[in-house]
Amino acid sequence: MHQWQSVGSLQPKQFACGYCGRLVASDRGFFTGSQPQAFIYVCPNCGKPSFFYSGNQSPGVVPGNEVAHLPAEVSALYNEARRCVSASAPTSAVLACRKLLMSVAVAQGAKEGGTFLSYVEYLADKGYVPPNGRGWVDHIRLKGNEATHEIKLMTPDDASELISFAEMLLKFVYEFPNRVPQR
Repeated sequence: MHQWQSVGSLQPKQFACGYCGRLVASDRGFFTGSQPQAFIYVCPNCGKPSFFYSGNQSPGVVPGNEVAHLPAEVSALYNEARRCVSASAPTSAVLACRKLLMSVAVAQGAKEGGTFLSYVEYLADKGYVPPNGRGWVDHIRLKGNEATHEIKLMTPDDASELISFAEMLLKFVYEFPNRVPQR
């Protein structure tokens, strides 16, 4: 059993906080005296603890960026996918990105209950996908299908890639149009 020890000052560590996302450095926290050592560093920005053990961080860093002007349900699903990656659940993140495509398409007027391909086609045909973007939007669908219908587990790289594509779609559909000044 590990005995945690509080210290006034640890070896300083720079890290991206899994809570607030800021790149910080801290020398405040706790450590175990036994081997292998584990550390808890306290974020100087938000005050929340990050656990480090054998090269891993918990909570992990949330990939992607915030997107403005999202409807509540779309925002919740996008951020759920991001948090799945930080919790080492990349297959769940990929599945959430797949569901996100459906949610965005339906929010933009697609008929609910269609196929995932019909949602991609709807978004592309109605101009919600930028030029040359149909391929990466379809990639979200295909990777999501792979996660849904095959035993193969998704990797953190798969999940981060899809979150990046989803972020661009969300910015194109919701954020950028709302930045244009109203006339």
